[in-house]
This record gives sequence, structure tokens and C-alpha cells, in this order.
Amino acid sequence: MVVVAAAIVAAGRLLVVSKKAAPDVFYLPGGKPEAGESAEQTLIRELGEELGVIPADPVLLGHVEEIAALEGVPMRMTVFTAGIDREPRPAAELAALGWTSGADAYAPRLAPAVRDHVIPLLRRAGRLPRR
Repeated sequence: MVVVAAAIVAAGRLLVVSKKAAPDVFYLPGGKPEAGESAEQTLIRELGEELGVIPADPVLLGHVEEIAALEGVPMRMTVFTAGIDREPRPAAELAALGWTSGADAYAPRLAPAVRDHVIPLLRRAGRLPRR
């Protein structure tokens, strides 16, 4: 499974979302590309649909390979850091959103790709505080 996601950090916290299908697991906002869509186009479309925002200045953070938490299949996730143009609000298939340091009450509810890969990448890049 191929996925494109945004690592949006503000005030030392990462934006995470949960889906109605699995409201207790938190992921990065994003989704699967449609046919012929670039990673950047996917990011723009998904963030608009899910959060009502437009990503600002997306920069590739890296690629993560992990088993998808909900689908249970191998996943390759392209992750961009980005700002957003307004306050996000959950829409479409999302149940909720939150902001995490990765070492707070959200930690046990984070999808493995976020907990084990994205948060360490953001810490190494100086985007999230070290514990």
C-alpha cells in the first residue's frame, strides 16, 4: 500500500488524526494517491478533504515502511513536513484530531509508523523536542 502523509508540527507538537473506522488509533493526515497523482498533489487533495487546509511549503521528511495499523498490510508512506494555512478541522472519514509530543497521553494510541518512525525522524531533525 502506498500512502502520502503530512507531519505538521506547531508549538512542539505533531498533528495526528483518527479515523471513524478506528477512533482509538492516531495517524498522520494523508492518504492514498489517485491514478496519475504526484505525492504533492495527493498531499494537497487529502489535507483539503480531511482537514480543510492547504499545506504550505511541503518538504520531504522521508519514506517509512511499516505494516499499516488499520489494514494490516505492508505500507510505504512518503512523509512531508508542512505548515498549514488555517486551523484544521476533522472532516470526511476522520473522527478526531489532536496534537502530540510523542511522549504524552497520545503515545500508546499512535500507529506504529508514527510512533516508531516519524516521531524519531522529527526529533532527529529538531522538529519535535527530545523526551
